[in-house]
Amino acid sequence: MVDLPAGAAVRLDRGHPQAVLADLVHGERAGGVRVPAGSAGAALRHARANRRRGAEHAPSRDGARGVTLRVIRVLAPNPSVATLEGTNTWVVGDGPTIVIDPGPAMDGHLEEVARAAGRVAHVLVTHDHEDHAAGAVAFARLVAANVTAWRLPEAVKLHDGNRFAASGVELIALHTPGHSTDHVVFSDPGSGALFTGDAVLGRGTSFIDERDGDLARYLASLRRMLERDPRTIYPGHGPVVLDAKAKLREYLEHRAEREEQILAGLAAGDRTVDALVERIYAEHPSDVRELAARSVTAHLRKLETEGRVAKTGRIDERTWTIVEPKACARCGRPVKGRARYCGSCSLALLQGDTAGSA
Repeated sequence: MVDLPAGAAVRLDRGHPQAVLADLVHGERAGGVRVPAGSAGAALRHARANRRRGAEHAPSRDGARGVTLRVIRVLAPNPSVATLEGTNTWVVGDGPTIVIDPGPAMDGHLEEVARAAGRVAHVLVTHDHEDHAAGAVAFARLVAANVTAWRLPEAVKLHDGNRFAASGVELIALHTPGHSTDHVVFSDPGSGALFTGDAVLGRGTSFIDERDGDLARYLASLRRMLERDPRTIYPGHGPVVLDAKAKLREYLEHRAEREEQILAGLAAGDRTVDALVERIYAEHPSDVRELAARSVTAHLRKLETEGRVAKTGRIDERTWTIVEPKACARCGRPVKGRARYCGSCSLALLQGDTAGSA
């Protein structure tokens, strides 16, 4: 284990060895400590020695909340455009521990996590994508613990508001659909820590799952996380985020900006997802275009639900156009979608007020 001074953060380099174990402590976060390539083996040996000796690390206090939180990251060896350096598996507490997102079904990685975690009280999964959950059941068997997830075969069913306690830490499950229907984040109110899975990444932005993701729900989930007054984000991929609220606001602003770019592209004559991607992501590398197309499609589906755009044609020949707003048949104000009346007039008519109705 790499012991970091109070206030230190860990930045993992691209091409890092299979796993790096590090204590991440809350406190005055000035600067960071770079973990050099090749240190994983030494870190693991140190972790084992500490565990055998029952060594305790000097506590670090979070100046704002007066709470100590001990977190270890084990990086899975599955780097890609979507996973960045790889999947972050988080070990929380100092025995018994809580393990969040055991990661892919890679025996070496699961064994590294088991050694870092020691005695495990809970195995939690943020969502069922393979890079986070494929190894969860096997890992739970390895450490003789239950795995809890929103939807995962052989797992205990997770519910919004469930609490998981171990070694002085209590994590609260918050259902945060959007990236996927089953997505959950875990909050530690005492320290302000938020374990965000794929809802918020340490670098870049998250994509919306084409199977069951939903951008409108995702934006609501970002706002819900912001309302928790988080301090630090431990993401499913990428580095730790030390200003959680700034990152969440950045994500909301980014989505609003992207929506305006899509509407501007449609107004300029772009009609397909490919054309919009070509316009909006012209300066981005080609290997992100597939994820970019997913993002644009998610925005278009949201706009379609709101009645602001319409699609025509088959899936492989689909085109999109802006829908000009209609006027309320009662008062003349703009209405969304196919509604005949605006919200105020609909309510008035339901209450029996027919004055001025068409």
